[in-house]
Amino acid sequence: MLPLFLLFTLMPLVELWLLFQLSGVFGFLPTVLIVLLTGIVGASLARWQGWQAISRIQNEMRQGLLPAKALGDGVLILVAGVLLITPGVITDVLGLSLLIPPLRAGIRRGLQLWFAKHMQVQTSTSWQSQGDVFSRDENVVEGRVVDAHVVDSDQDGPAR
Repeated sequence: MLPLFLLFTLMPLVELWLLFQLSGVFGFLPTVLIVLLTGIVGASLARWQGWQAISRIQNEMRQGLLPAKALGDGVLILVAGVLLITPGVITDVLGLSLLIPPLRAGIRRGLQLWFAKHMQVQTSTSWQSQGDVFSRDENVVEGRVVDAHVVDSDQDGPAR
């Protein structure tokens, strides 16, 4: 909770300080124009890259593939868009950096490593047998069988 508090209180203060510093160097109007221009150009670029990511997701899903990279890119492009429409220099630099594909790929890989290290997914399936009837436990996720080979315990190979 503390990191979020610091992010939402200190970040705007740092952004304001930096905007005042830049306006002292370049003047008020050029500083405002730079912030507006980076926001407009960046948001347009984020929109274009977002449509490309959606197209990649749809193509991969049509091919029966899991669009993990395209989904990761889409999330990072969305974050970039939010950062770009937020007024400020630091947020604009962070947002624009997420729109550079090699940087975004590196950030995506870093996030994947972080999630793999800090997140753990556990699944379990249990079936109870009562004679010839199998009943499932309440924690079982529904699914469908695409291809199944039943192995008969009296034979060495799959039953037909």
